[in-house]
Amino acid sequence: MKKKMSRLLSELLKDSKRSDRELARVLGVSQPTVSRLRNRLVKDGLIQQFTAIPDLNKVGFELLAISCIKKTITEESTQRARKWMNQHPNIIFAAEVEGMGKNGVMISVHRNYSEYSEFVKKNLRYWGEALEDYGSMLVSLKGLVVKPLSLGYLAEVLEASEH
Repeated sequence: MKKKMSRLLSELLKDSKRSDRELARVLGVSQPTVSRLRNRLVKDGLIQQFTAIPDLNKVGFELLAISCIKKTITEESTQRARKWMNQHPNIIFAAEVEGMGKNGVMISVHRNYSEYSEFVKKNLRYWGEALEDYGSMLVSLKGLVVKPLSLGYLAEVLEASEH
C-alpha cells in the first residue's frame, strides 16, 4: 500500500467522520487527492464500510459471547454457515480458525443471558450432528472493560510500520 493511502487509512481509523478538507489539511495534500485516495481504499477493498462503533452496554447489550466450534467443513456447510450468520445480526464476526481443537469462531452480542441461552439452543438445533464441539466464553459488558472495542488502535500499528 502506498504511503499516502496508508496515512489516510490511519487517519480514518482514528476518526472516519472527518471531512476530506480536514483530512487534506492533516495529511498535507489537496482535498481532491484525499477524495481519490478514499475512493481507491474502498474500491480496492481496504475499507469495507464506514460505520460507528457504539458502546455496546449503553445501547442495551449485557453480554459478548466468543464461541468456538468444531464442525466438518465442506462447501455446503460453509454456505449454510453464511446463511445462518446473515440471519443473525447480533453475530458481529465469524471466521474459520485453527487451534485448541476448534475450526470456527463466532463473536455475538446479547441483551441478557436469557437471550444468549435461546441463541445457543437455536444454533445447536440448526447445526445438529454436524457440530462436533461448541463452547463459549461470556464477557460481561457491564463489568470492567480495560480496553473498549475499537479499530482506532490499528492506526498506531499502521503508523509504526511506516517508520
